Amino acid sequence: MGRRIDYYDDPNAPTANSLVPSVNVVVEDDKGEILMIRRTDNDNWALPGGAIDLGESVTQAAIRETKEETGIEVEITDLVGIFSDPKHVIHYTSDDEVRQEFSIVLAAFPCGGQLASSEESYDVRWISSAMIASLQMDRSMRLRIEHYARRSDKPVVF
Repeated sequence: MGRRIDYYDDPNAPTANSLVPSVNVVVEDDKGEILMIRRTDNDNWALPGGAIDLGESVTQAAIRETKEETGIEVEITDLVGIFSDPKHVIHYTSDDEVRQEFSIVLAAFPCGGQLASSEESYDVRWISSAMIASLQMDRSMRLRIEHYARRSDKPVVF
């Protein structure tokens, strides 16, 4: 398996060669804990999510990716924002793809399933907001969670 390397505003970063619409999902349970995964490709904590497949809506991709990576079934409740900062690029070493960030972040609540890891997530947990600050994660993922925590009445477009 290849690695995922995130770069932000780095003059040594490789040049982006693709733009792939993707989703991330902030799933909050009734205790206020957030569903997080520890990624197998970079060892960082992250929100569940991934690329939107052809023939799939944003909502369908969000539900599918969350179930695949965490075992949890969700119902989408809101739009958190759109994150498309061209200063953030992601290098996938397995095929040398370098993506410009383009993630639609949705909010959801759990409605079934059980925690389960996957090929993409070797650890899956419900994590309190107090603990999230101490987790190892990419700055863009932290930014998405911070925007969710602010709970503005308008989605962020970044």
